[in-house]
Amino acid sequence: MKKLLTTSLLFALLWSTINAQFPVVTILDVNQPEEPTIMMDYTNPARMMAATNITHVLHSIDTGKTWVRLLPNASAYGLGGDPVLIADTSGSFYYFHLTNGLDRIACQRMDSLGGTWANESHMGLNGTKDQDKEWGTVDRRNNNLYVTWTEFDRYGSQNSSDSSRIMFSRSTDRGQTWSNAIQINEISGNCIDNDETTEGAVPCVGPNGEIYVSWAGSAGIVFDRSLDHGNTWLNQDIFVDSMPGGWNYDVPGISRCNGLPVTKCDTSGGIYNGNIYINWTDQRNGETDTDVWLAKSTDGGNTWSTPKRVNNDPPGRHQFLTWMDVDQITGKIYVVFYDRRDTQNNYTEVYMAISEDGGDTFENIKISESSFLPSTNVFFGDYTNIVAYNGIVRPIWARLDNTSLSVKTAIINYEVPNSITGMNKNENDLIVYPNPIKKQAIAKFYNKSGGIVSLIIYNMEGKKEATVIDNQYYGTGQHNIDFFHKTIHLQAGSYMLAFSVDEKIIDTQSIVIE
Repeated sequence: MKKLLTTSLLFALLWSTINAQFPVVTILDVNQPEEPTIMMDYTNPARMMAATNITHVLHSIDTGKTWVRLLPNASAYGLGGDPVLIADTSGSFYYFHLTNGLDRIACQRMDSLGGTWANESHMGLNGTKDQDKEWGTVDRRNNNLYVTWTEFDRYGSQNSSDSSRIMFSRSTDRGQTWSNAIQINEISGNCIDNDETTEGAVPCVGPNGEIYVSWAGSAGIVFDRSLDHGNTWLNQDIFVDSMPGGWNYDVPGISRCNGLPVTKCDTSGGIYNGNIYINWTDQRNGETDTDVWLAKSTDGGNTWSTPKRVNNDPPGRHQFLTWMDVDQITGKIYVVFYDRRDTQNNYTEVYMAISEDGGDTFENIKISESSFLPSTNVFFGDYTNIVAYNGIVRPIWARLDNTSLSVKTAIINYEVPNSITGMNKNENDLIVYPNPIKKQAIAKFYNKSGGIVSLIIYNMEGKKEATVIDNQYYGTGQHNIDFFHKTIHLQAGSYMLAFSVDEKIIDTQSIVIE
């Protein structure tokens, strides 16, 4: 018996190793958690936060290997679901959620993991209209917070006079107050919560502070942008894809499924810097074949590529509920989704796809430890999530075992060579890319301990020619600054870029302007 038990244990360990390439961690397995979200503090990736529908928020201080539930998250407006997490440049986490009455979008901030929530704020309150399906992002240049969501005249209404629209609000004071919500979409939808409803707005920020967002509706997937911190938006939405079959579709065994888009931008300073990516799922190849797609723009969203199929299996299987992130150090794209390529009878696994070439090709990797069987009797949530930074990748998903839901992550760490980061993280450091400067200029600097930063361009005689950063505070970590506009008026020749912290020159870099 003892020998048999040992052999069985060894077999189980071997099977787990074969079927899960990365360690899988259970974040939460009580109270039927679903619809998960995850975020890390980019200045200290050991600090992470996760949340699930409806009341659970957890934190980790070891990059997601272990998790602790926070104090019950009371809300003055009630917890109505759709949890969303973001983190700002000071390491504070923001938790957005719906309210019980769907009358506004609520925001709560936590500055110290395991601490208390700051005073709750809200946005979007507009009489009896319903506010739903929000997402947020941070402009890491100025710490502005941006949130987009769908406003319904009346959620679920079949009255043709009721409509849905995409709304936007921002905070410039760390979530204490929010601007009056404005409508940013051109074509509104119905209120039924189906293909004709305008939904799925996930904002992101570009290299120069541009705000990008896409959503789905009766016109397919469309895109919008603001170049002035959200004050003004395009008068006409830009068409991305017709999304054949719509965003609201059925997958066997799933109580509700959607293919709503996720928008991200590369701000890594690498060769794909500025690329905008939109990730979604649809059934253009038939109701028995749900696929994951990605389209990209290399010109600020003016034009979009033909969609690229992300899942690389033969046709005829379901891949669904996708999410995407871009590692802003390496420029790699990571996409997570549920997958049935290797299973039968609705059994489901979780895969991650990786692109190192700006979304042209993808490698697919299974990350779930085993398959599981969803049920239409158990709500599974409307999305997965993933966060990636400097080779640390943490997807998050829900799974069902019998009738019990749990939320998982995988511990995925890729080594990032210094040749990619260009940074020595043990000291302050500065590099310029490309050099010589022709049509682009990115300054990357690593700030070891935070402080007041200046970046000054001098000529070879020591005369100041241009100021890139003038005495601004930057926290610990790597920062990428587009300073091409500071060099285009300089004559061709050789210059020196000086990097100072707290009025002390730390590093210099010779640059050549052609």
